[in-house]
Formats: sequence, C-alpha cells, structure tokens
Amino acid sequence: MIGPGEVPRLPRGVRVQPDRVRGGWVLLAPERAVTLDAVGQAILAEVDGSRSFGEICARLAAAFGAPEAQIAEDAGGFLNALRERLFLEVSP
Repeated sequence: MIGPGEVPRLPRGVRVQPDRVRGGWVLLAPERAVTLDAVGQAILAEVDGSRSFGEICARLAAAFGAPEAQIAEDAGGFLNALRERLFLEVSP
C-alpha cells in the first residue's frame, strides 16, 4: 500500500490522454492501454510527481466532499493496481 508520505508519479512513456474516438480518458504506456472511468481520471489528474499520496487524498476529499480515509483506501487500491502493472512508480 502507498504510504501518505510517498510520491506517486507516472514513469517515462506513460501518460493520460483523452480518447477522442470513444470519449473519456485512457492511460497509455508502450503497447498497453487502460480505459479510465471518471474516478480513475480524477485520481490520476492529481498525480503530478510532486504531491505526496497524503496531499492527493486531502485534495480529492476536499473536491468531492468525501471522508479522507475512504478516499485513501479507494485511491490507494487503484494506484497500487497501476503500480503492480508498471503504470505507476512511487518514491519515498
């Protein structure tokens, strides 16, 4: 699980971009793609390589009026799944 002080970032070659054909957003990596729903896109919009996971959760909680603990659990699960598939890197 990503700790509150760790900083997630998209590695080189991975990017989020609009899907002009189907609408919505996609996460692209060399020879791989993941279609993002609105929640996934909102989480990745906060991942800039400088904000810690704790800061990301606080911003999302404020933006959506949700408990920060619930945001941390949901966003952490999503980001960990991306990390396992090498779509995301985390630094201390």
